[in-house]
Amino acid sequence: MRISLLLLAILGLSGCTAKKSVITNKSSAFVKGADIGWLPQMEATGYKFYNDGGKEEDCFKILKDHGINTIRLRAWVNPSDDKINGHCSTEETVAMALRAKKWGMRVMIDLHYSDSWADPSKQKKPQAWEEHDFPTLMTDVYDYTLGVMTALKTAGVYPEWVQVGNETAEGMIYPEGHTKNWGTLAQLINKGYDAIKTVSPETKVILHVDQGNNNQRFRTWFDNATTHGAKYDVIGLSYYPYWLDGKPDYKLSINDLGNNLNDIAKRYNKEVMIVEVGNEDTKSDNTYDMLLAVIQKVKEVPENKGLGVLYWEPEGARSWSHYDLSAWGENGKPTKALDAFMK
Repeated sequence: MRISLLLLAILGLSGCTAKKSVITNKSSAFVKGADIGWLPQMEATGYKFYNDGGKEEDCFKILKDHGINTIRLRAWVNPSDDKINGHCSTEETVAMALRAKKWGMRVMIDLHYSDSWADPSKQKKPQAWEEHDFPTLMTDVYDYTLGVMTALKTAGVYPEWVQVGNETAEGMIYPEGHTKNWGTLAQLINKGYDAIKTVSPETKVILHVDQGNNNQRFRTWFDNATTHGAKYDVIGLSYYPYWLDGKPDYKLSINDLGNNLNDIAKRYNKEVMIVEVGNEDTKSDNTYDMLLAVIQKVKEVPENKGLGVLYWEPEGARSWSHYDLSAWGENGKPTKALDAFMK
């Protein structure tokens, strides 16, 4: 937070409201995206990326040649330098966002409000915030968010979307931001929302819940968000058939995903987006078919409220990450799965 406040002081932006922002590389095209937060570490450790023809190339080019037009980047408050569980600092996120801009890609930022992974199983408060009372914690959220947004603006990048929290099914920044305390959770969300809009009023704020096929989960969460006045523009969903009980084939839940997308877009009058999707790297034909089906379900959301689909860490090859759901093979080349974004 000290870095953020210093940056604001230097730029003279503290307490100011941006009159207008220009969203970098904004487009009305359907979002075909990739979360590639591991890429800087992969490159730093010497991992080589190869295109379909076996030629070594920049990962950004390979992704773009496969139809990817949007890059999603996670941001952690004070991360470690661990290869798998660290990095994603503000500085690294800004550098990656700038690369995405130079490749003509749209940008989404995923603020975890933690020093490492935040997801349904863990939403650990940043260590520097642990002893803060609630009023100070709200200031922490605002100042950190404002600092990230200001750093991006200084680099010439206005993200088209920013997530306030990652897979916040039970909230974020525990315990104050747990869904057991919806009143305070909504206040924390709104501090993030306000900071984003201060720097970039045109940026759309996403709230993100996992299990995109589970309609009751979304109704419960967003009914509470509505009741408690949480502010947002887009509903983000994760969809991982692999993580459902028994690891069933996507065909058993894809219609539930489509029905949920349609229901929540109408019920809350919001745009919707699959901000995370993935399936087994060793079953690339099945993952390819799943992606085509997911893309179609999002496109079928009425009134063009289905914005797009983003694959989580497609480049995160198992040989480097030990992650089972990338879209990259042992040969350093993308699998057939990634071809779905070319359709």
